[in-house]
Amino acid sequence: MKIIGLTGGIACGKSTVSAYLKQKGAFIIDGDAIARQLSEPKKSIWQAYVNHFGDKVLNADNTLNRRLIGQIVFTDEKEKTWMNTTMHPLIRDEIVKQIDECRQNGIEVVILDIPLLYEANWDKFADEVWVVKISRQLQIERIQNRDGLTKEEAISRIDAQMSLEEKAKRADVVIDSSNAPEVTLQLVEKIWNERLL
Repeated sequence: MKIIGLTGGIACGKSTVSAYLKQKGAFIIDGDAIARQLSEPKKSIWQAYVNHFGDKVLNADNTLNRRLIGQIVFTDEKEKTWMNTTMHPLIRDEIVKQIDECRQNGIEVVILDIPLLYEANWDKFADEVWVVKISRQLQIERIQNRDGLTKEEAISRIDAQMSLEEKAKRADVVIDSSNAPEVTLQLVEKIWNERLL
C-alpha cells in the first residue's frame, strides 16, 4: 500500500486534486471531513470546544459557530495552540483507524488529504508528500471569494498555517494549481502515471 500525504494552503485547490485522485482509484482519508464529523453536536471535538469556550461558540441549532471559533483561534496564538493540541489527537486516532482498515482491505493507494499535514506531524504516516501550491495573492482572492472573508481575515488564516514555500521545500512533489482546473488535473495525471503506476 502506498500512502500519499496531500496538503497545501487554504483555497489552493487541494480538494480538486483529491477528488481527481479518488476518480483514479485512490482511497481518500479526508482530514477536514473527519474534523467536521467529530464536530457534530455531542461528538468529541464539539465537546472540547464547548468545554473550553462555553455555549458562546454554539449556534441556535446547537452546532458550532465556526466563524466565531475561527475569529478566536486565528487571532490568539494561545487559543490556536490549545486548538491544535486538543484537536489533532482526536483526528489522528480516526486517521490511524482508517489507514489500518485500508491495509486490511488491500487498498493500493491511500491519499491523506490533510491541510495541516506538516504542522501536525502527520507526514510521518506518508510514503511521500504532494503539496498543492498557488501564489499568496491568488490564495487571498480565492479565500475571499469562497468564504466571504475580509482580506484581513483571509491573511490571518493563511498566516496561521505553515507557509506554502516551506511546505513546498519539504514536499516530494509540488503541484502548481494557479491555472484552470483542467490544466492542474493534466499535471496530476502525469504525476500519477509517473509515480504510482
